[in-house]
Amino acid sequence: MIRWLLWLIAGALLGGIVHLITVLMLPRTATQDAYARFAAFAPVNAIAPVAAPTPQNAVIPFMDPAFSVAAGSYDLTNGPLKLAVPVSTAYTSVSFYTRRGVAYYAINDRAAGRRVIELDLMTFAQRSNLPDDEEITAADRLIVESPTETGLILVRALAPEPGLMPVARNALGKANCQIQ
Repeated sequence: MIRWLLWLIAGALLGGIVHLITVLMLPRTATQDAYARFAAFAPVNAIAPVAAPTPQNAVIPFMDPAFSVAAGSYDLTNGPLKLAVPVSTAYTSVSFYTRRGVAYYAINDRAAGRRVIELDLMTFAQRSNLPDDEEITAADRLIVESPTETGLILVRALAPEPGLMPVARNALGKANCQIQ
């Protein structure tokens, strides 16, 4: 009886280890992750609008139809990026993700406190190469350090009423992303 119990515990332990390894490795083997989906329509280092979700077709699962979304992939090998996103009437947010989908920074219009969310995106090495300028303070220049050289930028604007969706799309259409 004890022998069967030991075999049962060992089998459960081995099954748990195999399950954990499979769950952790599965996202790395996926071919249609968010980065690949956005790369199909958004050029590198640029922001492009994402089509409104329909029940049959959505670029990202579980998209909220009350939000207008724009996205882009970035590559920081040629230098840092300067991102400028005009604020919409209701709510605007900018989120940054690594190539593997790990969110590492997000800001909204209320935290930015301005009519345009402006920031510089760069790697740690690029940040360390910046000259120390005493004239420019942290309040003047928002710098986001990316843990990887490639990743995704997601910009969302809320349309509290369906009639305000063109206003939200117009605000996202003016988003600008360029290499410095």
